[in-house]
Formats: sequence, structure tokens, C-alpha cells
Amino acid sequence: MEIYYIDRKTGEKKRETVAGDKYLRWMYETKTGTNLLEAIIKRKLFSTIYGKIQDLSLSRRKISDFIKNLEIDMTEAEYEDLKHYKNFNDFFTRRLKKNSRPICQEKDSFISPGDGRIFAYENINVEKILQVKGQQYPLWKLIEDRGLAEEYAGGTCIVVRLNPADYHRFHFPDDGIPDSSIKITGAYYSVNPIALRKRTGIYCENKREITIFQSKNFEEIVMIEVGATCVGTIIQTYQPGKTVKKGEEKGYFKFGGSTVILFLKKNRIKIDEDIINNTNQGFETKVKMGEKIGVKI
Repeated sequence: MEIYYIDRKTGEKKRETVAGDKYLRWMYETKTGTNLLEAIIKRKLFSTIYGKIQDLSLSRRKISDFIKNLEIDMTEAEYEDLKHYKNFNDFFTRRLKKNSRPICQEKDSFISPGDGRIFAYENINVEKILQVKGQQYPLWKLIEDRGLAEEYAGGTCIVVRLNPADYHRFHFPDDGIPDSSIKITGAYYSVNPIALRKRTGIYCENKREITIFQSKNFEEIVMIEVGATCVGTIIQTYQPGKTVKKGEEKGYFKFGGSTVILFLKKNRIKIDEDIINNTNQGFETKVKMGEKIGVKI
């Protein structure tokens, strides 16, 4: 099954280029692959070793082909010359030029925290958060806090899925003050739709980090970064308790596709209509960090 998304700029439906497509399908759609996934691939050791390999200088060799195969625009990068990158992870976590991702400064706007493909759900049932069509999970299981989960009944859930081709740093969606992140250990399943459709509750099983963000315009927001296969490390670069500006960097993922999930309380935000309409039709909307995706109610 192919994966399609909506390009927000053009409104076109496009087919996603999936890095390691054949490998993913073998791993999640065959008995042999699934057995290997459960025995080895989902475990921390596998992703940690793979991540260490991406830190070796020899890993620089695959940067050029990676850019070509996934059609990455290096004119956006802070350093376009590939000689600048000492290894593959150095390239993968690259920063962008400031003007590559302008931050929407419209009054009461809420921006995407990262590049990626977005699903957004309003008036959520905290016992039945949608992972993908036919797959649901309870919010309390994701954040491991029943009391906090209940505070978000009727609220909004935003899921930003980062493809390996995307810029892999994530940012704050509004001005505010973030608490310290809470680390939850877990497995390392893929977060690609191929995997999400085959296994219920991947977000609740995977390694993740949770931050309570007291935002200026939207009050309390739960921000969650979810690790995945070959994502051995989630790096938080912000300082807990220090005021941040909208669009300021929060952290980054090392190699692999990953996901950022946000929860806002009831009557705090109105998600842009095109994103909601696309979600209702089962399509993610491709957006970039800093782009407006909603507005304060």
C-alpha cells in the first residue's frame, strides 16, 4: 500500500518516498521479518549500535546518495558544502539558514513545531486517541499519568510525523516556559504508517520524552517526542524553566524518522480548516516548521 499526503502549498495529493520501503514492509508484513523485529530490531541495543555507526567518519560516504534519493534541498541548510559534515549524524541533525523557516508572527497564531506531515484531531476522547484509522490508544498510557490525561478531555491532538528526509530539529509552537522533560523508556518500533497500521499503540510502547509547556497564548501544552527504529537518541537543547520565544529550538532527533505529538486543552486552539479536512479524509498535510497551523480561540 502506497503512502500519500497533501502538499499544503499546492493542495496536491503526493506519494511519499519511503526510505527503506522494502525493508519496512518485510519487517512488518512477513512472519520472518516480524520475528526479527521482536527479537532484535525493536530493542535499544540495535538502535544504539546503529546510531553509533552514524557517528563514524566513514558514514559520510552515504550522505550524497541520501540527499539524491530523498530529494533534499541543501540550499536551505546552514552549510551546503557536504565537506562540513564530519559524519552522517552531523548531516542528519543539520541546522537550517534562519530565512529557510520564517516563523509566523500573526497575532494568536500557533506554529508547527517541526517539518513533517500532520494529522490533527479536535474534541478528542482521551480514552481513544487515533493512531491511524482502525488503531487507537488511551492518552494516559502515552503519558503514564491518568490525572493529567483527563484534563485534556475534549481538547486537541496534533501529530507531526518526520520523514527521514525532513529537517530533524523540533521547536516551541508559542512563547512560554517549558518544564524539564520526563524520559520514558521503551521499544524502538518504526513510526512510519506501514508500521502504525500493523501494530496498535506504537507511540505508547516506544521510547519518548514528555515536556509540560506553559505557553503564553494557549496555556498548558503537553509536548511529546517519540523515538523510533534507529533513533538511538533524542537531544533536548532548551533550558527548563527559562522563557522561550515562539520558534525557538527545543531539541533534535538523531538518525531515523520520528514523531512529535502535542496535546492542548479544550477551547484553546482552532486548527486550520485545511488540516482538519485532510485529516478527516485520512491524509496527512505536509508542513514546515514555523508555519501557522492554528489560532487561539
